[in-house]
Amino acid sequence: MTQDWKIFTGKDAEQTDRLYDLPPAPPWRFAGRNSQLSRPAGLDLASEKKRADPFIPTEPMRMAVNAALYLRRPLLLTGRPGTGKSTLISKVAYELRLGSVIRWPISSKSTVKGGIYEYDAVGRLQASKTKDPPVEDFLRLGPLGTALMGQTWPRPLLIDEIDKSDLDFANDLLNVIEEGTYEIPELVRLKPKPTTARSRKRGTNAHEVRVRDYFGDLVTIADGRIVCGEFPFVVITSNAERDFPAPFLRRCIRLNVTQPSETQLADIVESQLGKYEDEDRTNKRRHLIQEFAERLAKNEDLATDQLLNAMFLTVSLADGTRSFNKEELEQLKQNLLRSLTAS
Repeated sequence: MTQDWKIFTGKDAEQTDRLYDLPPAPPWRFAGRNSQLSRPAGLDLASEKKRADPFIPTEPMRMAVNAALYLRRPLLLTGRPGTGKSTLISKVAYELRLGSVIRWPISSKSTVKGGIYEYDAVGRLQASKTKDPPVEDFLRLGPLGTALMGQTWPRPLLIDEIDKSDLDFANDLLNVIEEGTYEIPELVRLKPKPTTARSRKRGTNAHEVRVRDYFGDLVTIADGRIVCGEFPFVVITSNAERDFPAPFLRRCIRLNVTQPSETQLADIVESQLGKYEDEDRTNKRRHLIQEFAERLAKNEDLATDQLLNAMFLTVSLADGTRSFNKEELEQLKQNLLRSLTAS
């Protein structure tokens, strides 16, 4: 009996073991590093539920997510703000029980090195005046480094708004996500200290140290090198404000997230605000959705959360228990649905 190839359905969050059906990585992606998925103990499996429940992924989203899972490639989502690009990963993390999403908001000062680890050299220098503190006490993994430490289970990582990065960021990121390894010079320079019978038996110079990760937990890095065992589920969002190098794009599963249709908007609103009992507010909801969809069709720069804000304040709250007049509601609506590019 055959089953649907899709691991992520976007519909049934109770299929908690579907990820175990994921086949090994392709031979050219982390071949031989990990032979079997195993969910680590202590994962936060419910942290994304609140974000995930109301979100309705489209069929192209579901296809792209599954392609990224099978191929162990980052998923690059491009589109206007408010189209659900940064919310999709919460849906995937909750349905597949990947654990809490590691979020990396990008700015013009972001670097790939900083996303992997931070080293407090000044703090160690000050501490060394009275004692000889271990280097690892002053290292902390960043969001990318933490995600790469997954050995038997893909960690969900959101790299949000990559457009804001500098010109070299995409190429630097490409090297890391292609190889799945990163060398930390501060650890490599340490003298080899085999600490286990196993490391001595291998004849390697493994130096096992413990490094604080993004959530304050401890992980072990051998030989001063992060080696990814199971490629994380990476979602990169872009507002299409700049172009990226062709080699970077080739190594991503790309999806242009289009503006939702009127039917999709109605589904989104209902999933967030529920159904109305009275006909008057139901009609107001329908008219507001129609107006919003028409403005989107005219290429006005609007985000879906603006519709939800306007719907909540001018329709949901206008239930007869609070005093609103028609002019106030209209002014509120116009302010909340103002184009993002308007002066």
